[in-house]
Amino acid sequence: MDFLNILSGALGEVISPTTAAYALAALGLAVHFGYTGLLNFGQAGFMAMGAYGFAISILTFNAPFWAAVLVALACSVGFAFLLGIPTLRLRADYLSIVTIAAAEVVRYIVTTNKLTDVTGSAGGLNGFAGGFYALNPFPEGTYDLGFVSLSARDLWVRVAGWVLVAICCFLVWLLVRSPWGRVLKGIREDENAVRSLGKNVYSYKMQALIIGGLLGTLGGILFTLPRSSVQPANYGTELTFFLWTCLLLGGAATVLGPVLGAMLFWVVLSLTQGLLYGAISAGYITFISIPQAGQLRYIMVGIALMLLMIFRPQGMLGNKKELVFS
Repeated sequence: MDFLNILSGALGEVISPTTAAYALAALGLAVHFGYTGLLNFGQAGFMAMGAYGFAISILTFNAPFWAAVLVALACSVGFAFLLGIPTLRLRADYLSIVTIAAAEVVRYIVTTNKLTDVTGSAGGLNGFAGGFYALNPFPEGTYDLGFVSLSARDLWVRVAGWVLVAICCFLVWLLVRSPWGRVLKGIREDENAVRSLGKNVYSYKMQALIIGGLLGTLGGILFTLPRSSVQPANYGTELTFFLWTCLLLGGAATVLGPVLGAMLFWVVLSLTQGLLYGAISAGYITFISIPQAGQLRYIMVGIALMLLMIFRPQGMLGNKKELVFS
């Protein structure tokens, strides 16, 4: 096995655009769950809204890059209202049921054959990121970052993605430190007490749902840019569960926790895959095949998450005083 190559590949995931997309979407879950106590199990739906809103605006309506981003964000706001209006006055478990169902409804809608000309059905959409890469300030060539070499195109999407993550983290940090953020934390702990102080709990919950959804939408857009492709199979319920894994790994009620969790998640997945595939190819492991190893790595990550919840339930950066599991 080439351990150095496996390690460099795993380290490359730290700055990959997919990791950045997961970090943004998990940050949205931190706003929902970590700071407000909203059980959103449909963040994949917000990511799909971003991806399809962005792609359809460009391919169907020839919208410029920035207009397509705004359309995607507007779709996210509409989706948040659709989810929040009937559920935010009810118990948190109703929101979890509605969101996981709504995300699946979105996925099934975009795969229907009657919308093939618009959504691409099961084949998805391709070739819509030209406007983004036209903004690339890096000259053509290969850029060696030590543990990974990147083309100008790959470097640009990484720089843009992580700058966006940094900006969003800073904005969320400002929000949660503001009086608005303190109201959210109060709602998380005891919404009846906040309501007794004259605060409109429903309005604050809706605002949090929208803001967290917008972060998920930005993550959905970024998720499509490296391959300039949207595939409906990528937005199943497992995507939301992966995002929850990232959130819990780093810490639910933290700003940087989701970012660290996304990095750890993808580094561990890449490292375990590389080690398992290498061991099978070298003949060290004979009782499973390479296709089976792909599933085994998720089992290993699941076991690691279980151990984390037992020994450090607040996550890597979390504080036990701000644990939220209700």
